[in-house]
Amino acid sequence: MGVSRVRVTASEGRAGAFPDLRRVLDASGIVGTWDWYVTRRTVLYDEGSASLLAGDPGLAGRELQGSEATAGIHPDDLDWVMAEMRRAVEAGGLILAEYRVRRPDGSVRWVLSRGRAYRDAEGRPLRAHGLLIDITEGRDEGQRYVTHAALSPAAAADRLMDLCIELRALAEAMPSSTLSLLVDLMLLEIGGATAEPGARH
Repeated sequence: MGVSRVRVTASEGRAGAFPDLRRVLDASGIVGTWDWYVTRRTVLYDEGSASLLAGDPGLAGRELQGSEATAGIHPDDLDWVMAEMRRAVEAGGLILAEYRVRRPDGSVRWVLSRGRAYRDAEGRPLRAHGLLIDITEGRDEGQRYVTHAALSPAAAADRLMDLCIELRALAEAMPSSTLSLLVDLMLLEIGGATAEPGARH
């Protein structure tokens, strides 16, 4: 009995494994990649990341430094983003940062940088690389992926107070009076903390 053979060309194999990689990436919101060479203090973007982070897709494939590499990041987010990225690289491991970028047309997009940092054998920061994901649609729907800039104590107290007031209204709709009492105790605690010397009134 003869042995039947099936011949698969390279292009057919790729098509079967990756029917439309760009379409999959687009559906996932992935818009670009980035590489940070810590020892050289440079970053390398593909076209998508260069467009959003550097504000110019023409800078793709070039090693960038300083303000040229961050020109597209929203100025209100730039300082804490860079501080968080440096902290993550020093620590090694997973990098997550959610922030805004400004497009050349003035529109604002929300992006999530997700990557990983690596250290050398002595534990010194070496390199980081990752993906840039457009999360604007999710943000518009109220989703949050990671915490961004740390709140000041006064802003944290305000935010916590707002949440407790919402909780109080929900607790009143429940049959348990204990829930309302617990929320009231939280409100009292927050009020006492903000009334301490040095706290904002």
